[in-house]
Amino acid sequence: MKKQKFAVIACLAAGFLFASCNKNDKQQEAATPDQVSADVLAQIKANGFSTDNVRKTDEGYLVEGDILLSAERLQEKVGSPKLRIANDEQYRTNNLVRALPRVIKVKVTGLGSAFIAGTDTAIARYNRLGLRITFQRITSGTANITLQGFNEGPSGGYITLGSSGFPTSSGNPYSTIKMNTNSAAYGSNPDVLYVGSVIQHEIGHCIGMRHTDYYNRAYSCGGSAINEGDGGVGAVLIPGTPSTANANSWMLACSNGGNRTFNANDIIALNYLYK
Repeated sequence: MKKQKFAVIACLAAGFLFASCNKNDKQQEAATPDQVSADVLAQIKANGFSTDNVRKTDEGYLVEGDILLSAERLQEKVGSPKLRIANDEQYRTNNLVRALPRVIKVKVTGLGSAFIAGTDTAIARYNRLGLRITFQRITSGTANITLQGFNEGPSGGYITLGSSGFPTSSGNPYSTIKMNTNSAAYGSNPDVLYVGSVIQHEIGHCIGMRHTDYYNRAYSCGGSAINEGDGGVGAVLIPGTPSTANANSWMLACSNGGNRTFNANDIIALNYLYK
């Protein structure tokens, strides 16, 4: 997740991009320290992800602002459907969490009280839905998802708020959510509901949710419409989903800079996958 671009002096209030997870998807002007090869960009495109502002990281490649793709993940064959809601759609990834019903254990390591409370907020929101996938925060033992910090200031007009990835081919959730501890990300006194909304978004990626406005990121981020196309992974309309824009979805690419949780269409999508 990233904040949206900065003004010359002040940060735009509504400029946070979740991903969650939110980065602005506008192209970064500054050159990336590690160039991404044309072959890797082609693999990213073939998997149905945006090739704008791809960044090389220790874990692989950061795409769409807050989604980590490993080199192994890029080698996987695409072919399963994604979920669509009208023109501003709800998507899932190739892989979903399997072996349901299932309790996903979540651990927070090396982060302050606002991140712990934000994790509890996100977990409570998911658990209230009565899905066959539930979450439990643990303080010891082995976790399925671990939240950990990193410290990275603004670069090229962006700041990453958090990042995560997608489920494995074996049906497990993505195992790591990274949250930015830099003061430019959440301030010196982070708002728990805002932090919780970002964590909620990143958990969405961990269980297989794409950005809702993937087909038109201008819907939440502004600027020019960006449509990455089908990516070779198909599209399936969720039964019962209204044919209207998906305003205020928890998986929109850019956040409103504050508290955001599930809307009615989000719940339809989650129920379709995990109820």
